[in-house]
Amino acid sequence: MTSAEPAIIIHNREQLLDSLCEAAEIEHNLMCCYLYAAWSLKTEADDDVAEDLRETVRGWHRAIVDVAIDEMTHLTLVANLMNAIGGVGHLSRPNFPVADGYHPSGIQVRLAPFTPETLQHFIYLERPEGSHEPDGRGFDNRPAYQRALAGLRLMPSAQDYLTVGHLYRSVEAGLEQLSEQMGEASLFCGDPALQVCPSILPLTGLVRITDLASAKKAIETIVEQGEGTEIGCKRSHYSRFVKIREAYEARLADTPDFKPAYNAARNPVMRKPIHDPQDRVWVECDRPRQVLDLGNAVYNHMLRFLAQGFASTDMAEKRLMINTSISLMRALDPLARELARLKANEHDDCNAGLSFATLRTLDTPGSTPAIRKLLGDRLKEIEEGGRQIASSPRVERALSQLRSVYTTYLRTATVTDTPDTTPPEAAPESLKSVAPSDGSNSAPEVVEGKDLTLVVDMKRCIHARFCVTGAPKSFIANVVGPWLHPDETPTDQLIEVAHACPSGAIGYRGKTRPDERAPAVNMMRTRENGPNAIHAPLTVAGETIGLRATFCRCGASKNKPYCDGSHHEVQFTATGEPETQSLEPLAVRDGPLLVDPQRNGPLRITGNLEICAGTGRVVTRVESALLCRCGQSGAKPFCDGSHRAAGFEAEGV
Repeated sequence: MTSAEPAIIIHNREQLLDSLCEAAEIEHNLMCCYLYAAWSLKTEADDDVAEDLRETVRGWHRAIVDVAIDEMTHLTLVANLMNAIGGVGHLSRPNFPVADGYHPSGIQVRLAPFTPETLQHFIYLERPEGSHEPDGRGFDNRPAYQRALAGLRLMPSAQDYLTVGHLYRSVEAGLEQLSEQMGEASLFCGDPALQVCPSILPLTGLVRITDLASAKKAIETIVEQGEGTEIGCKRSHYSRFVKIREAYEARLADTPDFKPAYNAARNPVMRKPIHDPQDRVWVECDRPRQVLDLGNAVYNHMLRFLAQGFASTDMAEKRLMINTSISLMRALDPLARELARLKANEHDDCNAGLSFATLRTLDTPGSTPAIRKLLGDRLKEIEEGGRQIASSPRVERALSQLRSVYTTYLRTATVTDTPDTTPPEAAPESLKSVAPSDGSNSAPEVVEGKDLTLVVDMKRCIHARFCVTGAPKSFIANVVGPWLHPDETPTDQLIEVAHACPSGAIGYRGKTRPDERAPAVNMMRTRENGPNAIHAPLTVAGETIGLRATFCRCGASKNKPYCDGSHHEVQFTATGEPETQSLEPLAVRDGPLLVDPQRNGPLRITGNLEICAGTGRVVTRVESALLCRCGQSGAKPFCDGSHRAAGFEAEGV
């Protein structure tokens, strides 16, 4: 029989905020522990594991990272809840290993590699109320203690609980009680502009919290994703970890010497331990120390951007800070993998690992140009410092990502500060290429006419056939030799054909006619069973490409992020008539539009854009969005995170 959960007393707003701070720290700590174990798994091509087993291990890695991303959802929901009741989002946490007494005796958080014992510990932490799951061996040796101080009504005090789910149920009860005592409007007094909404961070279950109903919905999401509302809940973290355990045990039965992970350090630290050295591993060798130094710098700057985003009430600023934080996470990933593969020191029989060492404070003043410069300068400093480390494929991936993050941050910060809505006077750089001498399609073909210069980029063509049907004398298909003849069609008609080309494959530079102008309204049309077609001044992955493009959303294109017609081959099906979401007008309808493909993820759109159905009906108007490009989202054309479970892979920032 399991012990009854002790009551958690919440008498006032201060005690409620203190309980939410603890919840935030637990979510943050668990996210770090899950990622640490995932990074130790042998998923890379140079790891010593057979290919068929590597695919299994990669599946476990994806599942654990998915759980860690859910913890990010929970951390953001807790920040939204704290902001909603007048507090501020909480991102600080103690360094590992977390000392006894900081959390209840039943909740121990330590960094450890993927092992049967670590996996059992994860199952124990995520167990539902009423579960008899034991803790993992080696994690169950903590002393028993109590933290509760009875009788306190004013000063918040640490309290005890057996499961994380019970903590959240107690928070929910406290919200209901205080709403009744104070009045719901009085309790939920926070600025709604502080809320992190799904349009900024597309995490499954993320909601804006402005009242008791939305607060209870958020708590229900956290409990359902974590332990599940019942033991058999298949998508809960508990059930997913149990599924990995079953697969792991089956593999060990077939292959007893199967070792799917590196023996990364238990609780790696950057400096020599002063006491309790048996519970820590000092990363002493030069190379892992350098990589650890870089990794912790990236981690803390990622948190600083996230804290700035959580605290901002300006939506453009909020989006910039949170987007940069997420992009830095992609630089952290290869560094953490590298550490798990490097020997920690000459004394311990283990490798290193990311320690997640924290700064004393993440606080920054309110948003100002000086703060944006400070954050950018630190990005540059981290990237330049990383160049001093001896290169390896994983370190180079991290440095490449850091360079991309820095470049994108500067470019996006400039757009945020001084939006340029003036239509371009000159043709974009992509229309200034010359035809390759070898006749290949590696660059646009350029043909001079008397009134304009015709530019055709066949790499972007989706064969919509507006050219060969609208100007058949100028575009002659299936011939040997020259096939572009701009002077064979009246110039105005040829310009109309170029404007009708959805992919931007056809462009022109005017001689007796002006260059093509940017549209008065930036627009995207979602094509039935096909790509997303955008008409706007486009900058894709930092390159100005023109005013029109079609972007793959089936996941099969060989020319990502652009469509290449592969949706026909894979028989992709997706509606071109998604439901209307919002008709709220934009203050500005034109201007530059940034399209940044995310590595193994969606297209991130930044700028003013009207998203329309294929028939032209408005679906919504946005200043930023994440568009699905894996073909798996249940919320097309928007991303819902399905690319992670699908194992989608594509280049990006």
